[in-house]
Amino acid sequence: MRSDCPISSSLDIFGDKWSLLIVRDLMLYKTRTYGDFTKSAEKIATNILANRLQLLEDNGIITKLPYPGNKVKGLYRLSPKGADLIPVLIELAIWGGKYISNSDECSPFLKEVKKNKSKFLKKVMLNLLQEDENNRD
Repeated sequence: MRSDCPISSSLDIFGDKWSLLIVRDLMLYKTRTYGDFTKSAEKIATNILANRLQLLEDNGIITKLPYPGNKVKGLYRLSPKGADLIPVLIELAIWGGKYISNSDECSPFLKEVKKNKSKFLKKVMLNLLQEDENNRD
């Protein structure tokens, strides 16, 4: 019998690094297309990328919009459900910076988070809201 634990259930979606790295890229790096994700420093394999994008879309974490002028290409963005993961990623980054790596140099956003976490969070959320508005036009 499967556990009803919310951590266990969440790990069904985020049980490997790729799903959260896709959310990170959508949060921080304006990554939007399949090709953009393939250029990430982590070098995700294309079969894994396709699988994780579909998993995230199926679970309502991301949405895929049509790319202007190209019927084959899609634009990915965080859904409101996905945007709710941003505070979790910020806390994970803070923890990782403290206990795993000296990531200030390789993670410029972490410096900004450490200066003022709530200001950073508001900025990211505002950017996402502005993107929503732009996508509705």
